[in-house]
Amino acid sequence: MAGYSFLEGFGRNWWGLLLRGILAILFGVMAFVMPGLTLLTLALVYGAYALLDGIVSIWFGASSRAWGLVVFGLLGIGIGIYTLYIPWGTAIALLYMIGAWAVLRGVFEVVTAIQLRKEIDNEWSLALSGIMSIVLGFFFLARPGAGALALIWLIGALAIFCGVLLIRLALRVHKLIERGGKFARAA
Repeated sequence: MAGYSFLEGFGRNWWGLLLRGILAILFGVMAFVMPGLTLLTLALVYGAYALLDGIVSIWFGASSRAWGLVVFGLLGIGIGIYTLYIPWGTAIALLYMIGAWAVLRGVFEVVTAIQLRKEIDNEWSLALSGIMSIVLGFFFLARPGAGALALIWLIGALAIFCGVLLIRLALRVHKLIERGGKFARAA
């Protein structure tokens, strides 16, 4: 494939872009139609990752006598088992962490904006960003179920949007390759 241009490489594999776009749209639709299953699946994938990462950390830590890594690996295995056994608990805990992070971030942004008001104009934009972050954080903390739904819907919307763009690109590249042409600037 050394003799192919970048466009020719894309053109020969246009179907891969198309498939990625279709899968992204299907995932996005699933997030809207079955948000609970989507959240559960994300939690289970994280649990499997934490378990495997823990096992690898123990193996690597023990073989290199990095005992801190062994302890970290044991913690990862514990979190992985807990997540696989109680995935909803992990999903809710994640939402609480996101909420707490958003509140803390917002507080620091407001404090920074107050300190900056002596130095610059329009520091209110940073303060407003901080206030919005605090509101979002308290929303996640007070209503984790609604926060989870909003988060899954946001992920679903992003997946659908990206899927549409990938399909558009795949069809455009395929059309250009069929014609033997080059990318035109017009859409």
